[in-house]
Amino acid sequence: MSSLATTGQASRDRVWLHIFAGLCASLVSIGLARFAYTPLIPQLIQAHWFAQADVVYLGAANLAGYLIGALLGHPLGKRAGNPTVLRGMLVLASLSFLACAYPLSFSWFFGWRLLSGIAGGSIMVLVASTVLPHVPVARRGVASGAIFVGIGLGIAGSGTLVPALLHWGLQVTWIGLALVAALLTAASWWGWPSEPATVPAATQEGVLEKPQDQRVGGGLRLLFAQYALMASGLVPAMVFLVDYVTRGLNLGGHTAALVWVMYGLGAIVGPMIYGMLADRLGARPGIRWVLAAQAVAVALLSVSQQVWLLCLLALVIGSFPPGIVPLALARVHELKHRAHAQQVAWSKATVAFASFQALAGLLYSLIFNATGGHYQVLFAIAAGALVLALVMDYVALGWGRRGR
Repeated sequence: MSSLATTGQASRDRVWLHIFAGLCASLVSIGLARFAYTPLIPQLIQAHWFAQADVVYLGAANLAGYLIGALLGHPLGKRAGNPTVLRGMLVLASLSFLACAYPLSFSWFFGWRLLSGIAGGSIMVLVASTVLPHVPVARRGVASGAIFVGIGLGIAGSGTLVPALLHWGLQVTWIGLALVAALLTAASWWGWPSEPATVPAATQEGVLEKPQDQRVGGGLRLLFAQYALMASGLVPAMVFLVDYVTRGLNLGGHTAALVWVMYGLGAIVGPMIYGMLADRLGARPGIRWVLAAQAVAVALLSVSQQVWLLCLLALVIGSFPPGIVPLALARVHELKHRAHAQQVAWSKATVAFASFQALAGLLYSLIFNATGGHYQVLFAIAAGALVLALVMDYVALGWGRRGR
């Protein structure tokens, strides 16, 4: 009896080690590799590393890389094994920080920002399918939230770590981020599963698929479209928030750092809160409520100047980028019931998200430069994208009722 208890405890310990590895991966590859760039934008411009127009395109480079990584992640995982690819991408993300400490040219910096995005996209596609099969079904929602909390921890960490490091200059800041990423990569190195999870007989390939697992139905098409519009809606705050507070509102770097920390705190609690919404209300109603709240918050951001309100809005908006990941994943699991079908659907959802995120990053950069740095236009467009995603849900709901 004691040996069975010991075995069970060891199994639970391994599961938490896998979850910890996933948390580290999302923290490094997205929480830091993407979001630590945002509080650095004003300094990159003021230190004359790059012109304002160049800086926004460098932000878009990471988003473009994310799309490439989302497309490459699954094929790479099939060829080399998910744990090997995840480790390699963490190393690549860590190296990208070190390379960015030396702004040799725009193309050099652009290339490394692109590679950091590739690492993030690949990890996002692979991390859930690598870790969650080892987690008991009843706890997968919590485990998913715990993995993607890493994004919020990275955002909050960048809001405190980056301003502290900037006292020693931009180069030291990038090197410091590289050291943090390398430490987290090392800490997670042996935490990945050494072998695929054993698939229960009821879900093996020989069992007949349910009809909804054999095709991409209307529910999945709606999710893909909504997830793509969500990606479009989160880009302006994700990329421009600190610069907007610092230079757009002339509130200074300290206030911008405070607002960004609030954004990070929202990102920490977002995955867990959104996961609870999925458990309590169901994923689709949860998505509906989140879209409504985010549309209002982003719209208010374009007209707000009070520091307390900016902090509150940053808290709400910050919950969105990492929070929608477990919420969308829960919706995939509602619509698909076999592990392989879930993985394929999630990969397609991530590609849809990454495609629109990359396109939005480019378009927002063009609009920003064309309007002479008019942040409010970007926030208004983002709010419109979120409203459109919400309207699509109600239209699909109406069509569904009419078809009965």
